[in-house]
Formats: sequence, C-alpha cells, structure tokens
Amino acid sequence: MKRRHSSITKERIFAVWLLIPCFLVVCIFAFYPIVYSFFLSLHRIILGLPSIGQPFIGLENYRALLHDSIALRSLVNTFAFVFISTFFELLFGLIIALVINKHFMGRGLVRAAILVPWAIPTVVSSQMWRFICNDNYGLVNYILFGSDVAQYKAWLADPFFAFAAIVVADVWKTSSFAALLILAGLQTIPDELYETAKIDGANAWQRFRKIILPLIKPALLIALLFRTMDAFRVFDLVFVMTQGGPANSTNVLQFYGYKKIFAEGFMGYGSTISVLVFMTVFVLSLLYLRIIRTRLFAETVT
Repeated sequence: MKRRHSSITKERIFAVWLLIPCFLVVCIFAFYPIVYSFFLSLHRIILGLPSIGQPFIGLENYRALLHDSIALRSLVNTFAFVFISTFFELLFGLIIALVINKHFMGRGLVRAAILVPWAIPTVVSSQMWRFICNDNYGLVNYILFGSDVAQYKAWLADPFFAFAAIVVADVWKTSSFAALLILAGLQTIPDELYETAKIDGANAWQRFRKIILPLIKPALLIALLFRTMDAFRVFDLVFVMTQGGPANSTNVLQFYGYKKIFAEGFMGYGSTISVLVFMTVFVLSLLYLRIIRTRLFAETVT
C-alpha cells in the first residue's frame, strides 16, 4: 500500500510539473493582459500627450462610457450582430449537419467543401464580400440590375444593408463550423433509434423533434457558446468591410475600442471598452456553461 501511495504521489507531482508551463503561458498571454487592461481603464492615458502623465481617475472612464452615445450604439449593434448571426449560423449549421450526416455518394467530398468557407481567413472573406457589395463592380448589383449601371446601389453606404452585409458575411463563413459541432452530436445517436421510430410509424418531422433534437441539445449549446463568444469579439469583418460606417450603423464594441486607442489615442478609455467586452463574454460564458452542465446532469439522471 505504501508503494502504491508513493507511486500515486509521484505521478501527481509529475503531472503538476507538466501543467506549470501551460499555466505560466496562460498567465502571461491571457490573465496578464486582462488585468493590465483593467489597470489602464482606471487611468487617463492619452497617447501623444505624455505631459499629462497617467493620472488615476478610478471609475471615471466607466461613468463616461455610460453617457457615450456612440459606445451605447456600438453595444446595441454588438448584441444585434451576436443574436442575429448566431441564430442563423446555428440554423444553417443544423441543416448542413443533417444533410452531411446522411449516407450518399461523395459525402466525404461534400463535407470537405462545406468547410472551405470556415478555412478561409476572415480578412480574405471580408474583402471578398466587400467586392461583392461594391456599388460599381459588385456581383450583387450585376445579378439584380445586370448592365444597367444607373440602377446600381451602394449597399455598404446604406445603414441597414451595410449591417446586413456583415451579418451575411459572418454567417456564410462560420455556419460550417457550427455544422461540424452539431454533426459530432448527430453521430452519437445510434441508428437503432431511427429504425425503431420508423417501425413505430414516426415520420421525418417526428423523428427530428422526438429523437434528434433532444439528443443533440448539448452539441447545440456548445456551438452556441463558441459562436456567441466569437461573435462578441468581431472586429476584422467591420474593419475591412465598413470601418464602422455609415453613421456608426455597423460600429461594434471591439472596433470602437480599437478606434479610441489607436486612432484617437485614448488608451485608458479604449481599455475600458475592452474590459466591458471581456466582462460581457465572461458572464455569458458562465451562463451557457451552467445551462450545459444542468442539461447534461438532467440527462444523466433520467
């Protein structure tokens, strides 16, 4: 028993030594920037004006954020983007997963083709969609109006269509990622359940509602968690396609924070916006994880 206890202790010590480098990397590249951003948000720091120093102002930046109409508009835009894009990504991801889960000739090739949009770098896909929506030579105008240049519309100059364009670009790129996660959940369902349901006379909709949907809820929630976190940090789409315009209609918190820090030089205020994004994502992540844990526990008990 003593030898066994000693070997277990040595394994635990060895495991701790293996985890220390990972923990240090996480601290340096994740925890430290978060803590330092919060530290900066408590100071008035203006790049290019070193004479004013870095005076401590407490929560003044956070109070100013509550009265910043552009920041509040960016917050609304961010939530709207997250809700709409995540909803359609999960919807299309579910449809794609149901299709590629079937057995048909060339299924492997179809699965690989579906992942192509997700594999394309976001900056590249953003530039592609900016060209597609261009008012002079864009594909959208050509499809709708042909060679009638007089009717061409500047889609990215319209607040509604500019916002819709970044949503479409994001849904096009990341629906395949959601499909991949949902497909993993679909493949855990035994074929016997489908066969039993068919014998009992259940149609396709009943099989989907009574068998598929309940069993893939954990995968759906995980896809929702990943996509929500990623959508809240959207930056490159807006940076490439619209620069936050027109009239701040596509301004999101990440891009607004970038403009405050690097374009206007307000390091402290921009860090306040970054902290707001982090806290929002953190709270939502905890909420989603709690829901996932509750679902898994309920399914285990039943």
